[in-house]
This record gives sequence, structure tokens and C-alpha cells, in this order.
Amino acid sequence: MLENTHTSAVEYLSKPEVKLNEEEYKAIVKFVYDKLGINLSGDKRTLLTARLHKIMREYNLPSFTAYYNMLQKDMSGRLVAELADAVSTNHSYMWREAGHFEYLKKKILPELKRNLMAKHSNDIRIWSAGCSTGDEAYNITMMMKEFFGYEYNNWQAGVLATDISEKVLRNAIKGIYHKEKVKEMPPELLKKYFKRVDELHYQLSEQIRKEVTFRILNLMSPTFPFKKKFHAIFCRNVMIYFDEETRIELVNKFYNCLEPGGYFFVGHSETLKKYHGKFDVVEAAVYKKIG
Repeated sequence: MLENTHTSAVEYLSKPEVKLNEEEYKAIVKFVYDKLGINLSGDKRTLLTARLHKIMREYNLPSFTAYYNMLQKDMSGRLVAELADAVSTNHSYMWREAGHFEYLKKKILPELKRNLMAKHSNDIRIWSAGCSTGDEAYNITMMMKEFFGYEYNNWQAGVLATDISEKVLRNAIKGIYHKEKVKEMPPELLKKYFKRVDELHYQLSEQIRKEVTFRILNLMSPTFPFKKKFHAIFCRNVMIYFDEETRIELVNKFYNCLEPGGYFFVGHSETLKKYHGKFDVVEAAVYKKIG
């Protein structure tokens, strides 16, 4: 633990540009890596300083050492979630990398329906990991609604959506989006599943929102608390923040959470080239579990 500094809170508030010294920087970077898997090594001190100032003001903290010590003592997980918000970018929007949703509807869901009916099962399990404000999870639900139509209620077809940030999950549950975040949506789906709240915002219909279960989950947890395996996992544009070692560990955990023949979606800028023997490539940034 770092030694306490003697700067008062009043002094901090009057000097918003508190410096992040080398010892503090290294300690916080290590904490971020250990708890979040995000690698901030390199010259990111200026960025980290700017993003953490707001948190320090909120808690009336006199120094980065005081902030670090508070992080170490936090047992609720709330401060780690706030730190995750600060060091990552929750950039998402409706219909992002739309080909994935079309592939889900046209290829995976028909296949899954046939396989489950042959087993006399109606339980479809899909996980949106690192879901941010819920855009992806809701898009998945729309595709299931579109595919199954009036038969949808005969299936247990909801989506599990998880994120480390309680803040983004609160926003996700509301299902309210700025018009810029829905501009890529096909017009017919926008009309069918959204209503205009005001000049700037749309809200998803209740029929979509109620089908998504949101939960807090840190992907860096040693194990995931799931009793059943998933038929498809979406973890898109999340692992770009992680180093290679962390990505390997995470992909292995996802692999263990997938049903045999289950599908794994990553972002178009991501790849699983080093996982030969575990996944087959079936589409751009879409992989199928072998075995």
C-alpha cells in the first residue's frame, strides 16, 4: 500500500490538476490490470490522470494515493466498476456490425431450432458479455422475435446481458437511446420496436426490454457462475482492451461456457487465430466451437 500524502481535500479541490507520480501511476496500472484485465502500460499517464480526476473530486480525495488506498479497501465492487467506466470506452450503438445479427437470424437460429426440437427442448441460451448499454442484447432479442414470430412465446429465448458497470446497466434497463445511436437501425425495425420519447430520444418497447436479463459480472472473475452452457456468446469489441495473455484466459473461459457446436462472436477488429482445435471460423468474426 502506498503511504498517505498530507494534501488536504480543500487543497485538492482548489488545485484540480493534481499530479499522478510514478509510484502512484504504476500502482494504479497494476490494479487495473489485475482487476479488469486492461493493460494501461505505455505512456498513458496523462489520459489516466484526466479520467480519474472526476472520481477523486466526487469522493473529495486529496491525492491519487488516497484514491488507490480507497480502491484497495473497497469490498462492494462499486469503486472498481467506476474505475472500469473511467479507463474504458462504452462505445456502442444499435445495429453495430449488423452482419452478425443477420447471420444469427438466417443461419444460427434455424439450426438451433431444428436441434432443440429433435431433443424436445425449448431452452435457447444466449449471452451478451460486456453488454454496455444493452444495444447488442436488444438487437439479438429483436432477431429472435423476427425469426420465431408468433411462436416466440413457445420458447425460453431470453438473453443474458452482463457488464461490470452498474451505471451502464441502469441505462440499459431503461432502453432509452439518443437518436444518433439508433440511426443505423433498419427503418422497419425502428418503427416496430421503438417509440419516440422526444425530439432526441427513442425507447425500446416493453416486449423487447422484458426479454433481456441484466446482471453485473466482471469478466476477470476466475470462473463464471453459470449452471448451463450457452448456445451463443457475443463478446464483441471488448477484448481489444486486454493483452494477449488475458485474452487467451478469457477465450478459454468462454469456450468452457459454450455448448458443443456453440457460436462465439467477436468484434471485426478481433481474431481467434491462435485457437486452432477449439473453434472453426464460420463467418467474419464468428466462430463455432469444435467438439
